[in-house]
Amino acid sequence: MAVMEISVIPMGTSASVSGFVAGAVELIKKSGLRYRLTAMGTIVEGEVDQLLKLAGEVHKNVLDRGAPRVVTLIKLDDRKDKPLSAEGKIRSVQSKLEGLNAG
Repeated sequence: MAVMEISVIPMGTSASVSGFVAGAVELIKKSGLRYRLTAMGTIVEGEVDQLLKLAGEVHKNVLDRGAPRVVTLIKLDDRKDKPLSAEGKIRSVQSKLEGLNAG
């Protein structure tokens, strides 16, 4: 299992891009993969090939919906030594914070 953060930036459109983002998130939702929308991107969990395919589909979706130019940023975290999930990554940092605050 891998974790991807994807941000799609429509360019050459109005200042508000939330309509394009909503269309992209709807496509992610239809993929059936676990995801979480954040203020600056969307976190998606899945196998690497699924995530990369989805990133291409999301990018194309924004172009097809009328954006004349699109910049898509992805970060991909893939581990083979132990299970990986977005929630697990957050819990790991939170446990370190608790350790720092205990002293």
